[in-house]
Amino acid sequence: MIIRKLALALVAVLAVTGCASSIQRPGAGLWHGGRLFVATGNTTGVYYSIGGGLADLITKHVKGYEARAEATGASGENIQRVATGDMDVAFTIADTAADAYAGKGAFDGRPQKVVALARIYQSYVQLVVRKSAGITKFADLRGKRVSTGSLGSGADTAAGRVLAAGGLNPDTDVIRQRLSLPETTKGMQSGTTDALFFVGGVPTPGIADMLSSAPNAYTVLPLNALVQPLQAKYGPVYGTGKIPKDKYNTPGDVDTITIGNFIVVSPDMPEQLAHDLTKVLFDYQTELSHVHPEGGNFDKGAAPQTDPIPLHPGAARYYSAG
Repeated sequence: MIIRKLALALVAVLAVTGCASSIQRPGAGLWHGGRLFVATGNTTGVYYSIGGGLADLITKHVKGYEARAEATGASGENIQRVATGDMDVAFTIADTAADAYAGKGAFDGRPQKVVALARIYQSYVQLVVRKSAGITKFADLRGKRVSTGSLGSGADTAAGRVLAAGGLNPDTDVIRQRLSLPETTKGMQSGTTDALFFVGGVPTPGIADMLSSAPNAYTVLPLNALVQPLQAKYGPVYGTGKIPKDKYNTPGDVDTITIGNFIVVSPDMPEQLAHDLTKVLFDYQTELSHVHPEGGNFDKGAAPQTDPIPLHPGAARYYSAG
Protein backbone atom coordinates (compact mmCIF):
# COMPACT_ATOMS: atom_id res chain seq x y z
CA MET A 1 0.00 0.00 0.00
CA ILE A 2 3.02 2.26 -0.51
CA ILE A 3 1.40 4.48 -3.17
CA ARG A 4 -1.79 4.93 -1.18
CA LYS A 5 0.13 5.70 2.02
CA LEU A 6 2.22 8.33 0.26
CA ALA A 7 -0.92 9.92 -1.11
CA LEU A 8 -2.53 9.96 2.35
CA ALA A 9 0.62 11.48 3.82
CA LEU A 10 0.39 14.28 1.27
CA VAL A 11 -3.25 14.82 2.22
CA ALA A 12 -2.22 15.13 5.87
CA VAL A 13 0.42 17.73 5.02
CA LEU A 14 -2.10 19.73 3.01
CA ALA A 15 -4.59 19.54 5.86
CA VAL A 16 -2.07 20.91 8.36
CA THR A 17 -0.82 23.70 6.14
CA GLY A 18 -4.36 24.75 5.30
CA CYS A 19 -5.83 24.59 8.82
CA ALA A 20 -5.91 28.38 9.20
CA SER A 21 -8.22 28.69 6.22
CA SER A 22 -11.79 27.49 5.71
CA ILE A 23 -11.00 26.59 2.09
CA GLN A 24 -10.79 22.82 1.53
CA ARG A 25 -8.52 21.24 -1.03
CA PRO A 26 -10.16 19.99 -4.26
CA GLY A 27 -11.66 16.54 -3.76
CA ALA A 28 -12.23 16.87 -0.01
CA GLY A 29 -15.14 14.67 1.02
CA LEU A 30 -14.82 12.45 -2.04
CA TRP A 31 -13.78 8.80 -1.89
CA HIS A 32 -10.04 8.64 -1.19
CA GLY A 33 -9.94 12.40 -1.44
CA GLY A 34 -10.68 12.34 -5.15
CA ARG A 35 -7.43 10.54 -6.02
CA LEU A 36 -7.83 7.29 -7.97
CA PHE A 37 -5.07 4.89 -8.98
CA VAL A 38 -5.51 2.59 -11.99
CA ALA A 39 -3.51 -0.66 -11.98
CA THR A 40 -2.52 -1.65 -15.53
CA GLY A 41 0.36 -3.95 -16.57
CA ASN A 42 3.73 -3.98 -18.33
CA THR A 43 4.65 -0.70 -20.00
CA THR A 44 4.67 -2.28 -23.47
CA GLY A 45 1.32 -4.07 -23.04
CA VAL A 46 -2.28 -3.17 -23.92
CA TYR A 47 -3.44 -2.76 -20.31
CA TYR A 48 -0.92 0.04 -19.87
CA SER A 49 -2.02 1.82 -23.04
CA ILE A 50 -5.75 1.61 -22.38
CA GLY A 51 -5.32 2.20 -18.65
CA GLY A 52 -3.54 5.46 -19.32
CA GLY A 53 -6.34 6.52 -21.63
CA LEU A 54 -8.96 5.57 -19.06
CA ALA A 55 -7.16 7.55 -16.34
CA ASP A 56 -7.20 10.62 -18.57
CA LEU A 57 -10.93 10.21 -19.26
CA ILE A 58 -11.72 9.83 -15.56
CA THR A 59 -9.80 13.01 -14.78
CA LYS A 60 -11.63 14.90 -17.52
CA HIS A 61 -15.16 13.60 -17.07
CA VAL A 62 -15.74 12.34 -13.49
CA LYS A 63 -16.29 15.49 -11.47
CA GLY A 64 -13.91 16.01 -8.58
CA TYR A 65 -11.67 13.04 -9.34
CA GLU A 66 -8.15 12.80 -10.65
CA ALA A 67 -6.85 9.42 -11.83
CA ARG A 68 -3.36 8.14 -12.50
CA ALA A 69 -2.39 4.93 -14.27
CA GLU A 70 0.38 2.81 -12.74
CA ALA A 71 2.53 0.14 -14.40
CA THR A 72 2.28 -3.19 -12.55
CA GLY A 73 2.90 -6.92 -12.90
CA ALA A 74 -0.67 -7.13 -14.29
CA SER A 75 -3.61 -9.36 -13.32
CA GLY A 76 -2.60 -11.18 -10.13
CA GLU A 77 -0.86 -8.20 -8.61
CA ASN A 78 -3.66 -5.87 -9.71
CA ILE A 79 -6.35 -7.89 -7.94
CA GLN A 80 -4.38 -8.09 -4.71
CA ARG A 81 -3.71 -4.35 -4.72
CA VAL A 82 -7.39 -3.51 -5.25
CA ALA A 83 -8.37 -5.94 -2.50
CA THR A 84 -5.93 -4.28 -0.07
CA GLY A 85 -6.94 -0.75 -1.05
CA ASP A 86 -3.60 0.16 -2.63
CA MET A 87 -5.26 0.58 -6.04
CA ASP A 88 -8.80 1.63 -6.95
CA VAL A 89 -9.40 0.37 -10.49
CA ALA A 90 -7.65 -2.58 -12.12
CA PHE A 91 -7.42 -4.55 -15.33
CA THR A 92 -7.36 -8.33 -15.04
CA ILE A 93 -7.75 -11.38 -17.21
CA ALA A 94 -10.84 -13.50 -16.52
CA ASP A 95 -9.18 -16.78 -15.51
CA THR A 96 -6.97 -15.08 -12.91
CA ALA A 97 -9.97 -13.13 -11.62
CA ALA A 98 -12.00 -16.32 -11.26
CA ASP A 99 -9.20 -17.99 -9.27
CA ALA A 100 -8.77 -14.92 -7.07
CA TYR A 101 -12.46 -14.59 -6.26
CA ALA A 102 -12.78 -18.29 -5.43
CA GLY A 103 -9.48 -18.50 -3.55
CA LYS A 104 -8.02 -21.10 -5.89
CA GLY A 105 -4.83 -21.55 -7.88
CA ALA A 106 -2.25 -18.93 -6.96
CA PHE A 107 -4.80 -17.55 -4.45
CA ASP A 108 -5.41 -20.89 -2.73
CA GLY A 109 -7.21 -20.26 0.55
CA ARG A 110 -7.08 -16.47 0.06
CA PRO A 111 -10.22 -15.32 -1.77
CA GLN A 112 -9.91 -11.72 -2.88
CA LYS A 113 -12.70 -9.20 -2.30
CA VAL A 114 -13.24 -7.55 -5.67
CA VAL A 115 -16.23 -6.75 -7.87
CA ALA A 116 -16.43 -5.90 -11.56
CA LEU A 117 -17.36 -2.83 -13.54
CA ALA A 118 -17.25 -4.49 -16.96
CA ARG A 119 -16.12 -7.28 -19.20
CA ILE A 120 -14.10 -5.53 -21.89
CA TYR A 121 -12.16 -6.86 -24.90
CA GLN A 122 -10.89 -10.38 -25.57
CA SER A 123 -7.25 -11.20 -24.94
CA TYR A 124 -5.30 -13.61 -27.12
CA VAL A 125 -2.79 -16.17 -25.90
CA GLN A 126 0.23 -15.36 -28.04
CA LEU A 127 3.10 -17.79 -28.53
CA VAL A 128 6.02 -16.26 -30.42
CA VAL A 129 9.18 -18.27 -31.13
CA ARG A 130 12.59 -17.51 -32.55
CA LYS A 131 13.07 -19.36 -35.84
CA SER A 132 16.77 -19.86 -35.05
CA ALA A 133 15.76 -21.91 -31.97
CA GLY A 134 14.36 -24.60 -34.26
CA ILE A 135 10.81 -24.38 -32.92
CA THR A 136 8.23 -25.12 -35.61
CA LYS A 137 5.51 -26.78 -33.51
CA PHE A 138 4.35 -26.79 -29.91
CA ALA A 139 6.18 -29.98 -28.93
CA ASP A 140 9.48 -28.34 -29.94
CA LEU A 141 9.25 -26.14 -26.82
CA ARG A 142 10.57 -29.05 -24.76
CA GLY A 143 13.95 -28.12 -23.30
CA LYS A 144 13.76 -24.55 -24.61
CA ARG A 145 13.99 -21.27 -22.69
CA VAL A 146 10.41 -20.06 -22.48
CA SER A 147 9.25 -16.81 -20.91
CA THR A 148 5.79 -17.15 -19.41
CA GLY A 149 5.51 -13.55 -18.22
CA SER A 150 5.88 -11.80 -14.88
CA LEU A 151 5.38 -14.03 -11.84
CA GLY A 152 1.73 -13.94 -10.80
CA SER A 153 0.55 -12.28 -14.00
CA GLY A 154 -2.36 -13.54 -16.08
CA ALA A 155 0.11 -14.52 -18.79
CA ASP A 156 2.11 -16.63 -16.33
CA THR A 157 -0.99 -18.49 -15.14
CA ALA A 158 -2.37 -19.07 -18.64
CA ALA A 159 1.00 -20.09 -20.08
CA GLY A 160 1.46 -22.71 -17.38
CA ARG A 161 -1.96 -24.15 -18.12
CA VAL A 162 -1.39 -24.11 -21.89
CA LEU A 163 1.95 -25.88 -21.55
CA ALA A 164 0.33 -28.56 -19.38
CA ALA A 165 -2.56 -28.93 -21.82
CA GLY A 166 0.02 -29.57 -24.54
CA GLY A 167 1.70 -32.32 -22.51
CA LEU A 168 4.61 -30.28 -21.14
CA ASN A 169 5.32 -29.74 -17.46
CA PRO A 170 5.83 -25.96 -17.26
CA ASP A 171 8.45 -26.26 -14.52
CA THR A 172 10.49 -29.27 -15.67
CA ASP A 173 9.99 -29.78 -19.41
CA VAL A 174 10.96 -26.22 -20.37
CA ILE A 175 13.44 -23.77 -18.92
CA ARG A 176 10.85 -21.39 -17.50
CA GLN A 177 11.69 -17.71 -17.43
CA ARG A 178 9.32 -15.43 -15.56
CA LEU A 179 10.15 -12.12 -17.19
CA SER A 180 8.22 -8.94 -17.82
CA LEU A 181 7.31 -8.26 -21.43
CA PRO A 182 10.09 -5.67 -21.94
CA GLU A 183 12.64 -8.12 -20.48
CA THR A 184 11.22 -10.94 -22.59
CA THR A 185 11.46 -9.11 -25.89
CA LYS A 186 15.04 -8.11 -25.07
CA GLY A 187 15.81 -11.76 -24.38
CA MET A 188 14.25 -12.84 -27.65
CA GLN A 189 16.28 -10.27 -29.55
CA SER A 190 19.55 -11.15 -27.81
CA GLY A 191 19.04 -14.90 -28.11
CA THR A 192 18.74 -15.67 -24.37
CA THR A 193 15.03 -16.51 -24.68
CA ASP A 194 13.70 -18.96 -27.28
CA ALA A 195 9.95 -18.44 -27.00
CA LEU A 196 7.46 -16.20 -25.25
CA PHE A 197 3.91 -16.50 -24.08
CA PHE A 198 1.88 -13.36 -23.62
CA VAL A 199 -1.81 -12.81 -23.04
CA GLY A 200 -3.23 -9.53 -24.23
CA GLY A 201 -5.04 -7.58 -26.86
CA VAL A 202 -3.58 -7.25 -30.32
CA PRO A 203 -1.42 -5.77 -31.44
CA THR A 204 0.52 -5.86 -28.19
CA PRO A 205 2.93 -2.90 -28.61
CA GLY A 206 6.06 -4.66 -27.29
CA ILE A 207 5.51 -7.73 -29.45
CA ALA A 208 4.67 -5.66 -32.52
CA ASP A 209 7.89 -3.67 -32.11
CA MET A 210 9.94 -6.86 -31.74
CA LEU A 211 8.42 -8.50 -34.81
CA SER A 212 8.82 -5.42 -36.96
CA SER A 213 12.47 -5.04 -35.93
CA ALA A 214 13.35 -8.39 -37.56
CA PRO A 215 10.47 -9.48 -39.83
CA ASN A 216 11.89 -12.90 -40.69
CA ALA A 217 13.27 -13.86 -37.28
CA TYR A 218 10.09 -14.95 -35.50
CA THR A 219 6.97 -17.09 -35.91
CA VAL A 220 3.59 -16.81 -34.16
CA LEU A 221 2.43 -20.38 -33.54
CA PRO A 222 -1.24 -21.50 -33.45
CA LEU A 223 -2.69 -22.81 -30.18
CA ASN A 224 -6.33 -23.59 -30.98
CA ALA A 225 -5.77 -27.37 -30.70
CA LEU A 226 -5.28 -26.94 -26.95
CA VAL A 227 -8.59 -25.21 -26.23
CA GLN A 228 -10.54 -28.43 -25.66
CA PRO A 229 -8.32 -29.79 -22.85
CA LEU A 230 -8.28 -26.33 -21.24
CA GLN A 231 -12.07 -26.11 -21.31
CA ALA A 232 -12.39 -29.64 -19.95
CA LYS A 233 -10.35 -28.70 -16.89
CA TYR A 234 -11.19 -25.02 -16.35
CA GLY A 235 -14.50 -24.43 -18.12
CA PRO A 236 -15.61 -21.92 -20.77
CA VAL A 237 -13.37 -19.11 -19.49
CA TYR A 238 -11.16 -20.18 -22.43
CA GLY A 239 -12.37 -19.80 -26.01
CA THR A 240 -11.05 -19.71 -29.56
CA GLY A 241 -10.27 -16.85 -31.87
CA LYS A 242 -7.96 -15.65 -34.60
CA ILE A 243 -5.17 -13.11 -34.44
CA PRO A 244 -5.82 -11.22 -37.69
CA LYS A 245 -2.88 -11.30 -40.07
CA ASP A 246 -2.72 -7.51 -40.29
CA LYS A 247 -1.98 -7.19 -36.54
CA TYR A 248 1.55 -8.61 -36.83
CA ASN A 249 1.93 -8.92 -40.60
CA THR A 250 1.77 -12.73 -40.41
CA PRO A 251 1.25 -14.83 -43.57
CA GLY A 252 -2.31 -15.58 -42.43
CA ASP A 253 -4.62 -15.35 -39.44
CA VAL A 254 -3.31 -17.30 -36.44
CA ASP A 255 -5.80 -19.57 -34.62
CA THR A 256 -5.35 -19.32 -30.87
CA ILE A 257 -6.92 -19.26 -27.41
CA THR A 258 -8.92 -16.30 -26.15
CA ILE A 259 -9.69 -15.11 -22.61
CA GLY A 260 -11.92 -12.23 -21.56
CA ASN A 261 -10.74 -9.21 -19.59
CA PHE A 262 -12.44 -7.48 -16.68
CA ILE A 263 -12.14 -4.13 -14.97
CA VAL A 264 -12.44 -4.66 -11.22
CA VAL A 265 -12.77 -2.41 -8.17
CA SER A 266 -13.29 -2.74 -4.43
CA PRO A 267 -16.82 -3.53 -3.21
CA ASP A 268 -16.32 -0.55 -0.88
CA MET A 269 -16.29 1.90 -3.80
CA PRO A 270 -19.30 4.25 -3.57
CA GLU A 271 -22.16 3.25 -5.86
CA GLN A 272 -22.31 6.56 -7.70
CA LEU A 273 -18.58 6.56 -8.43
CA ALA A 274 -18.74 2.99 -9.78
CA HIS A 275 -21.70 4.03 -11.96
CA ASP A 276 -19.82 7.05 -13.30
CA LEU A 277 -16.65 5.08 -14.04
CA THR A 278 -18.65 2.48 -15.96
CA LYS A 279 -20.41 5.23 -17.89
CA VAL A 280 -17.07 6.72 -18.92
CA LEU A 281 -16.03 3.42 -20.53
CA PHE A 282 -18.85 3.59 -23.04
CA ASP A 283 -19.61 7.31 -23.38
CA TYR A 284 -16.00 7.94 -24.43
CA GLN A 285 -15.19 4.64 -26.11
CA THR A 286 -14.12 6.39 -29.30
CA GLU A 287 -11.37 8.16 -27.36
CA LEU A 288 -10.21 4.83 -25.90
CA SER A 289 -10.08 3.32 -29.39
CA HIS A 290 -7.68 6.09 -30.40
CA VAL A 291 -5.37 5.08 -27.54
CA HIS A 292 -5.41 1.43 -28.66
CA PRO A 293 -7.68 -0.41 -31.16
CA GLU A 294 -8.89 -2.82 -28.44
CA GLY A 295 -10.51 0.15 -26.74
CA GLY A 296 -13.05 0.09 -29.55
CA ASN A 297 -13.88 -3.56 -28.93
CA PHE A 298 -15.76 -3.13 -25.65
CA ASP A 299 -19.27 -4.54 -26.16
CA LYS A 300 -21.83 -2.86 -23.89
CA GLY A 301 -24.20 -5.79 -24.36
CA ALA A 302 -21.62 -8.30 -23.14
CA ALA A 303 -20.01 -6.00 -20.56
CA PRO A 304 -22.20 -7.13 -17.61
CA GLN A 305 -21.21 -10.80 -18.22
CA THR A 306 -18.49 -10.95 -15.58
CA ASP A 307 -19.37 -14.28 -13.97
CA PRO A 308 -18.07 -15.48 -11.53
CA ILE A 309 -17.11 -11.95 -10.42
CA PRO A 310 -20.24 -10.06 -9.29
CA LEU A 311 -20.96 -6.64 -10.71
CA HIS A 312 -20.62 -3.64 -8.46
CA PRO A 313 -24.16 -2.31 -7.76
CA GLY A 314 -23.24 1.00 -9.40
CA ALA A 315 -22.18 -0.76 -12.61
CA ALA A 316 -25.32 -2.94 -12.51
CA ARG A 317 -27.43 0.22 -12.25
CA TYR A 318 -25.71 1.68 -15.29
CA TYR A 319 -26.44 -1.41 -17.43
CA SER A 320 -30.05 -1.75 -16.22
CA ALA A 321 -30.74 1.82 -17.35
CA GLY A 322 -29.90 0.81 -20.91
